[in-house]
Amino acid sequence: MSQAVQHEVQAARNGVAVCDRSDWGRILVSNADRLRFLHNQSTNSFSLRQPGEGCDTVFVNSVGRTIDLVTAYVMDDAVLLLVSPQRRQAIVPWMDRFIFFADKVTLEDVTDSTGTLTLVGPDSDRLIEKLGAADLVGQPYGTHRTFTIDGIGDGESVRIAVGSGLAIAGYTLFTSREAIAPLQASLVTWGAVPLNEAGWEQLRVEQGRPTADQELSEEVNPLEAGLWHTISLSKGCYIGQETIARLHTYKGVKQQLWGVKLATLVEPGSTVLSGEDKVGKLTSCIPTAEGAIGLAYIRTKSVEAGVQTVQIAGTAGVLVPLPFVSHEYI
Repeated sequence: MSQAVQHEVQAARNGVAVCDRSDWGRILVSNADRLRFLHNQSTNSFSLRQPGEGCDTVFVNSVGRTIDLVTAYVMDDAVLLLVSPQRRQAIVPWMDRFIFFADKVTLEDVTDSTGTLTLVGPDSDRLIEKLGAADLVGQPYGTHRTFTIDGIGDGESVRIAVGSGLAIAGYTLFTSREAIAPLQASLVTWGAVPLNEAGWEQLRVEQGRPTADQELSEEVNPLEAGLWHTISLSKGCYIGQETIARLHTYKGVKQQLWGVKLATLVEPGSTVLSGEDKVGKLTSCIPTAEGAIGLAYIRTKSVEAGVQTVQIAGTAGVLVPLPFVSHEYI
């Protein structure tokens, strides 16, 4: 792990860092039936959402397996979805399959014309105040408003939302693609440390935010991924709802996402062992200043039996909880 990455990560933990997430997809869902459509197509509740609110939600297939973890921001006339880079090309066609003739729903991929910056760290509030958005400080996750920022383009409009996408304080900012560079330059001038891909990946793994094609796939349901905060258990029918409700009712979650501290790097996909028993599979692994850390799915029965130390490819590991996920039945 390089000293530069260590510096970025420490800034996010103890100060403030800024990460360019413009490669993430941005999808606008508009027209009269937009909230009903999202309510019926993903795990969280949208029917009573008001403009200025936001939440995390998961798109799942008909058997409750994961398509993507998405953050949704409800606006006056549309809902903006922030989707994983790996799912940008697939998610619009996937959603379009469920728009029927009488549905008033319009989908627009605005990724190329827009950009996203994320502030991460306990000092994020100070920078938000400098942007003139002090009224967002202390507001619930997903709360967002549009601001005109002086000195960023010609009175550029910036949508600022509470939340970093991690279990660390922060904010997510949306603006035009042309305004991203000057906006980031201003944030750096005010003290934000640029957080690059390697730094974001370390924080993601340490926090336990699952990502597409590693922790999230059509082999995993959102309860196994620990995404309880994205799921409404009372909103009624949606795609995959029957499977998820049954798993909850009968406590049928067979595996859970955990962190694993390791002495050395291990190849993702490796089997996790407890003695001679196969108890899970490693999905991510990265170096840190304190050694390697990974993410792994561990059999629920093994966790309940008290398994804490494991072996992966001949390397000893210790299971650790993850701030972003929950193993609670709620």
